[in-house]
Amino acid sequence: MGAARGPQPRARPAGAGSARGALTGYRTALLDWLACAAGGREQRAARAARALGDGLTDRVAAAGTAGHVLDYDDTYLPGLAHLSAPVAPAALLLGAELGASVGEVLDAFAAGFEATGRLSAANHPALRAPGWHPTSVCGVVGAAVAAARLLELDEERTGHALRLALAQASGLRAAFGSDGKSLQVGLAAAGGVVAARLAAAGASASEQLPAGDGGFESAFGGVWVDPRAGDSGAGRPPAVEENWIKAYPCCLQTHGAIEAAEQARAAGVDSERELAVTVHPVGLHAASLGPDVADGLQAKFSFSYLTAFTLLHGPPRVESFGGVDAQARELAQRVRVVTDAGILESEAWLEAGGERAGHVEAALGSPARPMDAAALARKVTDLAGSRLDGVLDDPGRPVREVVAAAGL
Repeated sequence: MGAARGPQPRARPAGAGSARGALTGYRTALLDWLACAAGGREQRAARAARALGDGLTDRVAAAGTAGHVLDYDDTYLPGLAHLSAPVAPAALLLGAELGASVGEVLDAFAAGFEATGRLSAANHPALRAPGWHPTSVCGVVGAAVAAARLLELDEERTGHALRLALAQASGLRAAFGSDGKSLQVGLAAAGGVVAARLAAAGASASEQLPAGDGGFESAFGGVWVDPRAGDSGAGRPPAVEENWIKAYPCCLQTHGAIEAAEQARAAGVDSERELAVTVHPVGLHAASLGPDVADGLQAKFSFSYLTAFTLLHGPPRVESFGGVDAQARELAQRVRVVTDAGILESEAWLEAGGERAGHVEAALGSPARPMDAAALARKVTDLAGSRLDGVLDDPGRPVREVVAAAGL
């Protein structure tokens, strides 16, 4: 990364290709990611990523890190992956380099978003179970799809770009609770851009990479599906229709437990009673940390801590993770985490003294309980102030102006 310059800008018709990308769901997801990136820009991992340099892929990696570091960005539950996190920075920064419009970038973003969703859903939970981070592993391919669209690669060159992206696929769950989680997502975004640019320059990659001997399927224990297909696979609707816009800045799998604890708090449940929170086993593939969290990053991935925090203080906000609340960590020692494979992956209930005190099937921000327009606007304003007001409304607007407004 670093010194190489990207392709030179060229003239494009304003708004070309924007019909699909301008759909409300994609625009909402992209705006949500932009706000998360603006809000996360001064976090430690994002500052470190900016030290990489000012080349195109350096800037993509830094933007990708900033957009994911708060763990507040949108999440696709059928693949348990953040679809915007690797795709948005690739589309936005490459688009700015090429002189693309908002409409063109939204179109590329939508293609990469759906590609990441299709591949992650086909491999859930098998990819996550042994320790892989699907957002990074699948996201590098989605970022390559978006970049290939912006570079106007033909079908053959796009195929090489996807295989070159697969050759870079990585990311481990063990990074959760550290700077490594957001950094590996930023690097996945950059890797997708690298793959597409290499393919554009004539590089090729073996057709064995997806499913051949020593390829993705055998190395990752995964299932390869063509991420460019028109649906999310297995009869699923488009990924954007099953996407969550997160209401809380922590692991999605903890959101049901947070709201169950808030129900108990509102009802005046005595937190001195024996406490148990029941979640789906897949939840522990994501939020695997116990009560003894050392800092705010770790706290985002602890069912016991977040349940205790909410019982004491209400649902967490961005500022709640500036450190660890000593009272919540003490209470977390008494929160027992139980798993039940028979419930929904997003479901949780809380018991106090053996009696159910709270129960949530789908938390706020899910497709079943989406935030209303006012709540979405508050989230963007809380993270970015007014700088993103209307930035995606005009499909003909140069996307470099959007990048500048977000501070990327």
